[in-house]
Amino acid sequence: METCTKVTKEWLNTMEYREKNFAREKLVINPAKACQPLGALLCSLGIEGCLPFVHGSQGCAAYFRSTLSRHFREPVAAVSDSMTEDSAVFGGQSNFHEGLKNAYTVYSPKVIAVFTSCMAEVIGDDIKAYLGNAKEQGSIPKEFPVALANTPSFKGSHITGYDSMLKGLIDCLAEPRQEEKINDRLYVVPGFDTYPANLREYKRYLKLMGAPSALIPDHSDVLDSPNLGTYQLFPGGTPIKDMKEALNAKSYLCLQSYTTPSTSKYLAGKEVPVETIPMPIGIGGTDKFIEAIATFTGREVPEEVTIERGRAIDAMTDAHQYIHGKKFALFGDPDILVGVVSFLLEMGGEPVHIVCTNSTPAFKKAMEKLLASSPYGQGATLYPGKDLWHLRSLLVTEPVDMLIGDGHGKYAARDANIPLIRIGIPIYDRVNLHRYPIVGYNGVINLITMIVNTFLDEKDRNSTDTYFELMR
Repeated sequence: METCTKVTKEWLNTMEYREKNFAREKLVINPAKACQPLGALLCSLGIEGCLPFVHGSQGCAAYFRSTLSRHFREPVAAVSDSMTEDSAVFGGQSNFHEGLKNAYTVYSPKVIAVFTSCMAEVIGDDIKAYLGNAKEQGSIPKEFPVALANTPSFKGSHITGYDSMLKGLIDCLAEPRQEEKINDRLYVVPGFDTYPANLREYKRYLKLMGAPSALIPDHSDVLDSPNLGTYQLFPGGTPIKDMKEALNAKSYLCLQSYTTPSTSKYLAGKEVPVETIPMPIGIGGTDKFIEAIATFTGREVPEEVTIERGRAIDAMTDAHQYIHGKKFALFGDPDILVGVVSFLLEMGGEPVHIVCTNSTPAFKKAMEKLLASSPYGQGATLYPGKDLWHLRSLLVTEPVDMLIGDGHGKYAARDANIPLIRIGIPIYDRVNLHRYPIVGYNGVINLITMIVNTFLDEKDRNSTDTYFELMR
């Protein structure tokens, strides 16, 4: 038995198996994505007094909540209308009405964000009609705001659900755009971002540069709240007054190119100016972010920001020899991948395998253009739509020096005997990483620190006594 197992394991590491693995079309093994409602939940948590409401089963709601709770190590508020087998046969309207009534009465939210799970979408529940009936029957007051988003888990991914929910929240809460009411504010959309520290960096830069602004949505104080001895159900989020003014913003700046296309299209249809830039990871990405704010304000970049940039450049100079020429494999969401690959190319790192399960044609084109722009990207291959079992085959047949991705990558990294740098979601097996920004100039320093120190740890761990040196 042991001999058979050993032979099987060895075969899994061969090119023969890799070819069979990549030939599969219908079966997906451990995709590097989550389902739409997870993104809708994260989005909902970023609005003041917003109670996320899953039109679906308790099990689905528990999965979404536990994923975020384990990642952030924070309690995550969300409710469900507890659809069961009866609902699948007769429809979920009665569950919906009772659930809304209970949620409104018990938790006193300022807004409820309703999004759907697979069951509701498969049977075709019309949540818009259900909501109208609920208000007519008095389950909730007619004037109470309820945002709606259809988020079927069997298509799209968590970033699709985030986009749908954000569009639904703006549509529900924002007053119509009127020329005489247009304000002087820049509304910044961070996109699906599981780093509260990133959101705080955005707000810090906006304040430093004197930009009247609002972050929408803003979950930084919800999923990284201080322990003051009392529990708050709704500890933060984008203020409702800012949501009401959302369509009267002077301009929008979206910080992820592939997370909010529907919201951007919706805003443009309301004649709201929208600019979309890549996630500000690395020097080049952060420069574009700073330039966009400076263009909006018409002001010079403050010296404090220039000094921060200089420190990041200095950190790159000090550490470039540890990353230059190293080979990397990466997996994750499109926007994070573009940002981290850009950073690696700036440092002379060589991305080799890039796996993106929730890829799009636009992302594929942009990534290939980015790789072609640098001599360090010439050996890279993008694998759109592939999963983590495909990635394992790549790692054991074409070895690299490091894997970058979320905690799910630890199994493939162990099989390939390489270190894993954890970026993205979920990260269950390490603490506080979401409290360190990976965006902005400070994010550059943090990425360098994580990657280089991991390489040096590996070098020390594998050194013989002769080469176990104090200086590296």
